Amino acid sequence: MNEDWDFETRAVRAGTRRSGFGEHAEALFLTSSFVFDSAAQAAERFANSGDHFVYSRFSNPTVAMFQDRLAALEDAEACIATSSGMSAIFTTCIGLLNAGDHLIASRSIFGATVQLFNTILARFGIETTYVDPTDPSSWAAAMRDNTKLLYVETPSNPTAEIADIAALKQIASSRGALLVVDNCFCTPALQRPIALGADLVIHSATKFLDGQGRVMGGAVLGKLDLIRDRLMPVLRTSGPSLSPFNAWVLLKGLETLALRMEKQSANALALAHWLEAHPQVSRVLYPGLDSHPQAELVKKQQSAGGAVVSFEVADRETAWRIVDGCNLISITANLGDTRSTITHPATTTHGRLAPEARTAAGIGDGMLRVAVGLENVADVQRDLSNGLGG
Repeated sequence: MNEDWDFETRAVRAGTRRSGFGEHAEALFLTSSFVFDSAAQAAERFANSGDHFVYSRFSNPTVAMFQDRLAALEDAEACIATSSGMSAIFTTCIGLLNAGDHLIASRSIFGATVQLFNTILARFGIETTYVDPTDPSSWAAAMRDNTKLLYVETPSNPTAEIADIAALKQIASSRGALLVVDNCFCTPALQRPIALGADLVIHSATKFLDGQGRVMGGAVLGKLDLIRDRLMPVLRTSGPSLSPFNAWVLLKGLETLALRMEKQSANALALAHWLEAHPQVSRVLYPGLDSHPQAELVKKQQSAGGAVVSFEVADRETAWRIVDGCNLISITANLGDTRSTITHPATTTHGRLAPEARTAAGIGDGMLRVAVGLENVADVQRDLSNGLGG
């Protein structure tokens, strides 16, 4: 890769490996294993698999192209790809934490991540403390001698809270802990957590990196020693691997990432302004609005507000009426698609959380989340009007 390439060029060209056939498009290597010339070569490559492709559970040319391209976009030294965003989070936690360790997490994170921390990691003696993502002092106060990891989504799902990445890095480093940032909502097109101090960045590639709701995938990026020495052994042994086909689809998604994020962010901003003016909407949660509580921090960390807009109406009955009135917007919990989607977080993505945990995270029964796509935004507004009125 040419180091002078800009983001858009890296998204199209970085990481490309050509076979002996000289193909122009990225090749799809649908193979479970690779053939060796001799027993001695097989032994050597199994012992030094970082330099060669050995077995597709942990090394495949198509997957490697995706890893290298995403690393170039995030300005990361290394990347490992996984089968989903949740497997990326799990691989990170299992690779970095031991029994008796302590984890600090934002109280405003994806519901499945809370379940992972509370039910699975807890079984292995890893304790989690939840804090206000917007208040660095709450993170500092929660630090212990055995705190090894700080975990945050920014913007958060679905409340669009913004954490100060640089401030959290200072807190983590002062006690020898690592900072992990979920960059799913922004992608590297809008935010570069590593440049702001994050040790590791996590993606659900299922979302905006694919961009069209086709495949599952995940990724973890950061320093080479963390990826190679702490996380790769987990991937190689336990096998939460990204399939070559999914990697190939994700490579195609990365090519249009900058264009999609720019347009979808513009659409989301227009929708957020429209919702703010609607008499049935009590509050709009969108990082691109001047009314956002951390608007100045957003301007420092993000180049745009992103494509996800959350808003609040009177109660669950009203929220469900809006959802049921949608004919254009897809009723689905996924996001990051070119097709706009809508969900009621309290009964879907965060439905397994205890009511008090949802309340602490700011997720009420009247909240709706719209992931804005590439349709004409006026059509999206008209569709929401079916249930909103006006």
